Amino acid sequence: MDAPHRDRLAELQLRLKDCGIEGALFTDPDSLYWLSGYWGYASLVSCGRPNFLWVPAADEPAIVTPAMELEMCRSMTSVATIEGWVDGVDGEWMNPLSRILKAHPLRRIGIEAARIPNPVRDFLHRAHPELELADVGPIAGAMRVIKTPAEITIMRQAGQVALAMVEAARGLIRVGVPEYQLSLAALAAGTERAAKFLDEEASDPFASPMIHNLQIMQSGHHTCMVHRRPTVRRILYGDPIYLCFCGITTFKGYWLGFDREYFLGTVSSEQARLYEVTIQAQAAALNAIRPGAVAEDVHFAANEVYLKAGFPATYRTGRGTGASILEAPELKAGDKTKLQPGMTFAVDGGLTVRGEFGARVGDSIVVTEGGFEYLTPYPKGLTVI
Repeated sequence: MDAPHRDRLAELQLRLKDCGIEGALFTDPDSLYWLSGYWGYASLVSCGRPNFLWVPAADEPAIVTPAMELEMCRSMTSVATIEGWVDGVDGEWMNPLSRILKAHPLRRIGIEAARIPNPVRDFLHRAHPELELADVGPIAGAMRVIKTPAEITIMRQAGQVALAMVEAARGLIRVGVPEYQLSLAALAAGTERAAKFLDEEASDPFASPMIHNLQIMQSGHHTCMVHRRPTVRRILYGDPIYLCFCGITTFKGYWLGFDREYFLGTVSSEQARLYEVTIQAQAAALNAIRPGAVAEDVHFAANEVYLKAGFPATYRTGRGTGASILEAPELKAGDKTKLQPGMTFAVDGGLTVRGEFGARVGDSIVVTEGGFEYLTPYPKGLTVI
């Protein structure tokens, strides 16, 4: 476990003490990785194999993981206490978890209420009714809001991975090409770019360059379906093609948001108008980003553009991003967080005409002392291929 992970655990312990919480139990893979440097593939409770990170306020942390992951876990983290468990043997994960919780008298512990799996929550209520469960999601989340220079460097690299993906997908757009082939090209290009970074650094033997997950992509009138995935549909002359990389732009455990849209052969005047409105709305939001600005005001700046153009207000203009694909704060009504240098956001523009057309654009940025800088610096003007 490197210095950043040790420092994060130490800071978390101080925050737990300040809040009168005797320890915190983390089950979310993003939280485990960010705090300890460990993330196992057998970490999904849907597969029946959860991982746990226990962080006591005044003692050494511990990890509970499937026994098949013990060797990898010990290699990835310097958390000293690691307990393994086996399917169908000695109570599986329940017994080692209970042993850890019973090692010291505890009254109030923390969980990430929005992220803890129901089977784990149910077990805590049933087996440990003496414990008061407090939500440490906001406490741990607040630690992740301001990125360190090292984190921002990784996120800039993730931005370069995103740019490699859009270049590859864009270069394949032509009549007759199936959507899924654009996605395959993007995944391959992103993986190659990530691998180049890892080859150059040769510092983390467990970091994988593989870009994965099911991409968001649409073409033709299906662009009105915001989160539709690549299909075997072949691209036609006159199609808009929307490429979203939000669910696949990741590097070293950090996520970005990134979207671009193109038009093959021609674009209608109405499509061009809607696309221009989305660009203007995103620009208005970006122009409002600076230290001290209020998160919801950035959102309102974009909504003003939509309303003036005759469209309804949108739900959200952006979200915090980093060690998770969605982090606090969010650029939406009701979020009164004041922006600070080091915050990172995905900032979007988007309009949808039901059954006809969707226009969207998105970038990731970091708030700076003077405003913001792009993590995904790539052209976004209306482009007819």
